[in-house]
Amino acid sequence: MSSGQNSGGLMSSAGLVRYFDSEDPNAIQIDPRSVVATGAFFGVFVLLLQFFV
Repeated sequence: MSSGQNSGGLMSSAGLVRYFDSEDPNAIQIDPRSVVATGAFFGVFVLLLQFFV
């Protein structure tokens, strides 16, 4: 890529930051601890399945 071309990386990133920065009051709210707990439970579940099967 030549140095004269503008890739537009910063401009497109700024638009995504503005889009995801706004919070919708109608959106589903999930506690981050429950996401981590669900992932840990799923990981232990998979390990137990590998051990017993």
